[in-house]
Amino acid sequence: MTQSGGLQPADFATADYRSVLRRLTTLDDEAATLRAEALRWHDERLAAAEEAVRSASAAVEDAKREVVAAQRTIEEVDARAAGLWSEYVHKVGPVAERYGRMVPPAVIPQQRNNRDATDYLDEVATKVKYTAPARPITGGVKILFAVFGFLGGIAGAFGNQLLRQTGDGAADGTWKDALPVVALLVLLACPILAVVGAKRVADRRGAGLDATTVATVMITGLVTAGLLVAALRTT
Repeated sequence: MTQSGGLQPADFATADYRSVLRRLTTLDDEAATLRAEALRWHDERLAAAEEAVRSASAAVEDAKREVVAAQRTIEEVDARAAGLWSEYVHKVGPVAERYGRMVPPAVIPQQRNNRDATDYLDEVATKVKYTAPARPITGGVKILFAVFGFLGGIAGAFGNQLLRQTGDGAADGTWKDALPVVALLVLLACPILAVVGAKRVADRRGAGLDATTVATVMITGLVTAGLLVAALRTT
């Protein structure tokens, strides 16, 4: 052997039998020590490998759970985005059709700060729920609503007069007997329809139609209708 402390070939020529046995015993002990160290190293490597496998398995399970959680989050975000889009379409009406009838794909803006998707959804929800305050009714709008009442009164008066003329002298038990009642209903209904028309215009202009404005339209329509009916009956 060539190891340090081992026997050299020349040692067998000079050493006695007892020293050779003692040296062989020492070599046997050294070999046992080396075998023990090798077994210990093997056991340590095996334990380290098993620990690495356990760590890798745990990491795989964690990754699977994160994938499931991420998929669930994606589904929740898509569902909320679809709900916000439906709410937006319901709020703005036909204007949203130019963007398509289907829900557009959700896209998170590319910004420097890494924000969560729920932050963008909350921001969109706030914008969708926002309703601009009604603009005050100015003098020009009031005149426009008065014109609605005036036109409603004219329509009611002429409809009333036409129906009354058709039903005059009709007492034969036919449908013409009810024309005077229908004429009265038309006289009252036209100013009400004028209020409906004024409401639609107010909604388009973002102006609030309060009780005073409704009364203005109604009174203008009824007064106009009454004056025209009285004038037509005197002629």
